[in-house]
Amino acid sequence: MSGGRIPREFIDDLLTRIDIVDLIDSYVPLKKVGTNHSARCPFHTEKSPSFSVNRAKQFYHCFGCGVSGNAISFVMEFNHLDFVEAIEDLASFAGVDVPRESANNQQPTQAKDTISNLYLLMEQVTALYVQQLRASADGKIAVDYLKNRGITGDIAGQFMLGYAPNAWNTLTERFPVNTLVDAGLLVARDDGSAYDRFRHRIMFPIRDKRGRVIGFGGRVLDDSLPKYLNSPETTLFHKGKEVYGLYELLQSNPKPQRILIVEGYMDVIALAQAGINYAVATLGTAASQAHLDLLFRFSSELIFCFDGDKAGREAAWRAMEVAFTSMKDGRQLRIMLLPSQHDPDSLVRDEGLIKFTERTHNAQALSAYFFEQLSAKLNLTEMESRAQLVAKAKPYLEKLSDSAFKDMMLSHLKDLSGLTTLDIPEKISTFNAALDNSPQNKARNAGRLSSARTAIALLLQNPQIINLIEEKDIDWDELEFSGVELLKDIIKTITIYRPSNATVLMEYYRDNTQENTVKKLIMLDLMLSEDKIVDTFNDTLTRLLSHARSNTLEKLLNKGTALLAHEKETLRKLLAQK
Repeated sequence: MSGGRIPREFIDDLLTRIDIVDLIDSYVPLKKVGTNHSARCPFHTEKSPSFSVNRAKQFYHCFGCGVSGNAISFVMEFNHLDFVEAIEDLASFAGVDVPRESANNQQPTQAKDTISNLYLLMEQVTALYVQQLRASADGKIAVDYLKNRGITGDIAGQFMLGYAPNAWNTLTERFPVNTLVDAGLLVARDDGSAYDRFRHRIMFPIRDKRGRVIGFGGRVLDDSLPKYLNSPETTLFHKGKEVYGLYELLQSNPKPQRILIVEGYMDVIALAQAGINYAVATLGTAASQAHLDLLFRFSSELIFCFDGDKAGREAAWRAMEVAFTSMKDGRQLRIMLLPSQHDPDSLVRDEGLIKFTERTHNAQALSAYFFEQLSAKLNLTEMESRAQLVAKAKPYLEKLSDSAFKDMMLSHLKDLSGLTTLDIPEKISTFNAALDNSPQNKARNAGRLSSARTAIALLLQNPQIINLIEEKDIDWDELEFSGVELLKDIIKTITIYRPSNATVLMEYYRDNTQENTVKKLIMLDLMLSEDKIVDTFNDTLTRLLSHARSNTLEKLLNKGTALLAHEKETLRKLLAQK
């Protein structure tokens, strides 16, 4: 976790400092092939190498599965890290420290020390709770509870289960109060005093994927409420982004075929006790897109497991709604509803490992569950019901990113409704479609589309040629052509940040709606030698501007006397340039 924002200047410098060929070669042995380096793709199984690394562009691309990106993207995907963790890994590779900015003007070293102290405190408190479980008199009550639930000492040790004593000041007597407050382990009173948040509870340390304790969950041993209590949001702990049991899962299987998402700590532990070591739990909150994106880093198949009661069914539908924003080609999500009166813990003890595992294999695909639930109370032999189905389904399908999965979902909805079109807007513009280099699309790559694509690709690949645009007096607002908004945005980005190369420039489009388009254009092979770049860009830009001005002029002239004031001014400027 960061102790402050990482300066953008540092990220840019880090990408300039690292050679992507050297980086990837340290993970996957590369072989030089022409001007590129090649290997079998580390992100999918293949017999022949289709993974290519370009030293000049500092980019990688797999022609088999389509993954691509820069050094940051590679480390994120290969090591299953988030953005900040990837920067930290790359900094270690480069032999430099990661600086931090702080909102309260705290010095970077102070912020880093604060985070380190929090991690150390959490480790020490975990050890105390474990010791209290094993050695204290009151801890025996917790041990008996775990034994009655069928939990062995080995599993308790694997998950570092502990016991918080039935006292108000167990922690305040041993650790600094300010650090305890920052870690969420104390509750502050209005009078300035504080007391232990967790008392007389079985403690479940919540570890991040690196194994660091970031928070706790605690279960009561009597009838007190709430039954379960979680750490509050802290610098270390964000419950909407973390899941319980992920570290333990990855320790037993770094590349799980599937991940089972359950609702409780004890469900995860009971399943692990039964031999199912691929379960995680959300932390007292509904599954979020951040949860799903995190888990999809480690497995392409996720299974939501819910109790079979009304609350479970409602939770399944809410999870399905979130899932639509995370679905992409290559990802699979299933829904597993348990029999009534059962949760995963009770069912695996009742049925055993084999039958429970069969249930996971037979869990319902997201697509089937979605259409089954929407049409459950509809008579699809009636036109009105089919219209209702379309009205209900469209808002969900519109959330899906453009993919084969979305196309198939739309196709199935058409089959069910009998409609030939659903009037769902196409999100792929003609400009993006022109990036397809297949023979079928070559005709689309002619004329102004080809000029726009070539100009933007050259600028992305060689941001230093921005001066060729700055030397010209161009009023972009008076020009219309496919790709103009992207070109204007790229010009603005380069002008403000002055990236040193393409891989640095690409970072400014991470998680941007144009990210995929930018990647494709950076990887586009224009078959140009370096000494031809400037002339080609000048010629392409001149041709593009001329064509755009002619089109705009023709459009305004055809409008005749209906021109608005700003259109008249644009027409006057264009006629003056003729």
